[in-house]
Amino acid sequence: MQKYIDSFNQMISLRGLTPATRKSYSSYLTSYLNYLQTHLHKLPEEVSWSELRSYILFIQATRNLADRTINSHISQLRFFTLYVLHKPWDPYQLPMRKFDTYLPSVLSKEDALYFIQSLPNLKHKAVISTMYSAGLRVGEVCHLKYSDINRKNMTIHVSSSKNRSERYTILAKNTLDILTQYWYDYGKPTDWLFPSTWGNQKPIVSFTVNRFVNDHLTRLGWSQHLNCHSFRHSFATHLYENGVDLLTIKNLLGHKSLNSSTIYVHLGFRGNASVKSPFDFSGGAHE
Repeated sequence: MQKYIDSFNQMISLRGLTPATRKSYSSYLTSYLNYLQTHLHKLPEEVSWSELRSYILFIQATRNLADRTINSHISQLRFFTLYVLHKPWDPYQLPMRKFDTYLPSVLSKEDALYFIQSLPNLKHKAVISTMYSAGLRVGEVCHLKYSDINRKNMTIHVSSSKNRSERYTILAKNTLDILTQYWYDYGKPTDWLFPSTWGNQKPIVSFTVNRFVNDHLTRLGWSQHLNCHSFRHSFATHLYENGVDLLTIKNLLGHKSLNSSTIYVHLGFRGNASVKSPFDFSGGAHE
């Protein structure tokens, strides 16, 4: 089965995907090939549509996967069938699953400020305040360089983004003050802005940032389901609540499509007392 994995990896490499994405996609195929060996004892070319469906039902039953994850498995089966086996793909034989969508958790402005101000570690405070005040993904804040901070224009240059496009976002005065204090207290880093504790040659990793966010949630005794991305969502939601248009929010976040930014219309609507129901305009029902 290794020849199939090698061919698959070669094809996804030609797409120019990041190493992390290639590793994830390859794991989906490895799962499928292991199933063929242990359950069907067939080569991939010999598998029927019925057996492909059986595989999807198998991983759903045995691994309790989310619908989005199952769709990722189906997508990679499609890619493998088309580009490695060179066989046609029929979406009516193995349809994508529908899935529920949920609004992400966001902090109130007061809670975001309190969370940051109450962080006991200055480096942690600098990282989280930068994420919240600029709308950065955790991977983006980890890979910031000292040269990315522009004090003159009050901007942050984001070169390592999810969709591989550079952008500039805003640098808050309060964040600059925290960053300045952090910079002096932590040895004036001139390469990675937030280097790893294991050495200045590498940046801090996402796992570490997630860990000290979770640790502080426990310290505060908050029961909200929050993570690093909650600060990015809170940034965009609070901008929208302050009257910033969606196109500007899209550009600051680095979204490719405006559709990705429309969720903040729903998040920003919560508690909007200025919006009245048409039933109130009519004066209500009177007998």
